[in-house]
Amino acid sequence: MFLKFLQLELKSFVRSPQFAAGILMKIGMLFMYAYLALIFVGGAIGVYFGAKKVGYEPIQLFSRIFLVYIAIDLLLKYFMQQLPAENIKPFLTMKISKNQVAGYTLVKILVSFFSWAFLLFAIPFAALSIFKGNLNLVTVLLYFAACISMVFINTFVNTIINKSDKLMYSLFGLMAIIGGLHYFEIIDVLAISESIFYGLYQNIGFFIIPIVVLLVLAVYTFSFIKKNLYLDRGLEMKKAAGKTENIAFLNKYGTLGTFINNDIRLIKRSKAARSALIGGVLFLFYGLLFFSKGYNTSFMQVFLGIFVTGGFNFMFGQRVPAWDSSYYPLMMTQNVPYKDFLKAKWALFVIAISVSMILAVGYAFISWEFYFTIFAAGLYNLGVNSYLTLLAGAYNKKPIDLNSASKGFTSGQNNFNIKILVLLLPQMVLPMAVFGAMKYFFGMTPAVMSLGILGLIGFLLRDKIFNLIVKIYRTEKYSTIAAFKK
Repeated sequence: MFLKFLQLELKSFVRSPQFAAGILMKIGMLFMYAYLALIFVGGAIGVYFGAKKVGYEPIQLFSRIFLVYIAIDLLLKYFMQQLPAENIKPFLTMKISKNQVAGYTLVKILVSFFSWAFLLFAIPFAALSIFKGNLNLVTVLLYFAACISMVFINTFVNTIINKSDKLMYSLFGLMAIIGGLHYFEIIDVLAISESIFYGLYQNIGFFIIPIVVLLVLAVYTFSFIKKNLYLDRGLEMKKAAGKTENIAFLNKYGTLGTFINNDIRLIKRSKAARSALIGGVLFLFYGLLFFSKGYNTSFMQVFLGIFVTGGFNFMFGQRVPAWDSSYYPLMMTQNVPYKDFLKAKWALFVIAISVSMILAVGYAFISWEFYFTIFAAGLYNLGVNSYLTLLAGAYNKKPIDLNSASKGFTSGQNNFNIKILVLLLPQMVLPMAVFGAMKYFFGMTPAVMSLGILGLIGFLLRDKIFNLIVKIYRTEKYSTIAAFKK
């Protein structure tokens, strides 16, 4: 049956209308995974040979940082690992036992790159410890078997917390509290990690504990998945009693105000849309990379400024009009004014970017020059990137299922489009190129001003720009409707 499932997956990929783009996307993902693999292997070599320089044995240094790795691993899995909810829905209407579907789902989760990537670190590190460090073969293998078990425990925990917001908030809240206690030097997480995992290495008989926990959690996760294999329960969002929400003062803006109201309701009610908003808020802290080597140059400050002020623009805006895909075909039969529909989205971008520019004033305490760069990048986002984001949306034809509990905006689908990729160039490369050229010839102040001027020009020409964007949306209208119906 597993072979049959794999054959169906292959047929689904080959028969997809986006097959060519899918191949390009797979190739791109392959390069990304190869890059990440090199990071893991390089990290293993770096930790092993760097341990002596900081006064630790390799296993001891690894033990010291492993608890931090587990925390980061869980966060990355929660935000980046796509659970296969959409892929298994069709099987639930067929004469296939739930044990087989649940087993297939569990295997798909385990073979995900994010589940086994740690092996790329563990295997070379263990090999170096055995053959170069002359450590006991059995002890090292049992130790890393326990550590690998801890990483796979994370995979099962991630599966469970994806279905329980309370558990997720409790767990991440606890992690935040522990991180805060470490930051204020009340506890030493690194020392605690060393005592736990280096103690495990010195008392290797305890290796069986994480393995037993892993097996118990695997059985529980299997039953958990099986229990939730219902279209009307496990794989759908929890539904609450509906209530009418309306921001009254927006009504005076007519159709435009109605669209803005609808988008605000969407963000309040949809977990996927709220995640985009949260992602936009988190981008406000992206500027802290200013303290990292390589990011404190004026050229990279523009890069940081684009993301600090444009986080919501990138997270939410790139998926316009897919947020409305469930009723987009109906809306297109109602003589809806396209310009008001797009202006409502743009108004949200303007509000989010403006708020980000104000909140980013905290970076002035780092450097006024850095804040002025962020402010100029914000003006560029207002007057240029906000339009380019809407323009890219005309070619984004993958629907978003707002009723799905599946984490992720695309329900595991491919959003790759070469036109969207081309439109990313003026969003990211153009402001950096303009800034770099102006700074080289005229200095820092004119370079910052040039970005602001570009943004202001775009803002003043908004009506003419919207006319062009609306024309493109109308050209793509019927292909978009056909894509959203699939």
